[in-house]
Amino acid sequence: MKAQHWFTHPVGMTVSAVVAALLWGSAMPAIKIGYEELGIASQATHQQWVFAGYRFLLAGLMLMLFAACVNRAARAGKPAIQAKPRRTGWRVTRLAFIQTFLQYLCFYIGLSLSTGMKGAIITGATCFFQMVVARLMDRNESFTPGKTLGLCLGFAGVIIVTLNQGGMAISLGIGDVCLILSALFGGWGNVLARHEARDLPVLWLTGRQMALGGFGLIVIGAWRAGWSPFHWDTASVMLLLYLAFLSAAGFSLWNMVMKYNSVGKVSMFLFLIPVFGVLLSAWLLGEAWNEWTLVSLGLVVAGILVVNRSAVAEQREATIRKAS
Repeated sequence: MKAQHWFTHPVGMTVSAVVAALLWGSAMPAIKIGYEELGIASQATHQQWVFAGYRFLLAGLMLMLFAACVNRAARAGKPAIQAKPRRTGWRVTRLAFIQTFLQYLCFYIGLSLSTGMKGAIITGATCFFQMVVARLMDRNESFTPGKTLGLCLGFAGVIIVTLNQGGMAISLGIGDVCLILSALFGGWGNVLARHEARDLPVLWLTGRQMALGGFGLIVIGAWRAGWSPFHWDTASVMLLLYLAFLSAAGFSLWNMVMKYNSVGKVSMFLFLIPVFGVLLSAWLLGEAWNEWTLVSLGLVVAGILVVNRSAVAEQREATIRKAS
């Protein structure tokens, strides 16, 4: 089965997007566990950046190796792209700066000052930012009534979980601001990755931007913390390998889904990240959760169904107009 057929088929698109969301949702408790295993305090910002840098540099190298094994052009060191080398280098660097460097520069600070649940919930705003940025960058991305309704349903699910994590009160601290900025850069990076994937191979692009962004995080972290500020044991190494794997697999799947589908059609799946993050944080970190999480999940699923139904109807109408 060709990649395009799988990622455009409703089942293939759904499975890929849900797996990516599950992997990203598991990152919240995994990172918190990593902080504990490596003794990284909430105020140790530079150590957090080094930890993040190791993760994404390793993830990028994983993807580059995988691409080299499955793509003859990549194995020869000459990816099948049409852009000039200098222009290609700028495009990869720009994506690395936004999607990896800035997003996770903010994310690792925010998560260290927050719970895994709250980090997962606020990350759900990535969907909102992604749809807004897509509309600003591409006038073909429209906010139809169906998409707007689905977005509102999903966002309502995130709000309900947020309201019921602290006695119906929302507090906004430095950590929350960093997480919101991370969601903004994440949504922006997702749309930019979709734009670049039109004429750059997804695995080639994703691997290089992650490795470059990860190296940047290591450099700024090592400036104060040193290149190897941690005491590694088997558990922490395995955790780092898992974080690198989930990054490589999650971004690859998501960028493929984004390449072959409209932003409005797939953005709603990002609302599953906070749901998975809340459930996994409750399980792995022992953080408290309640029945409102199930209400949130129901709204998220409803939003996904509404958005996808709207997108299918929109595509059908466009096909009819072309045929007439």
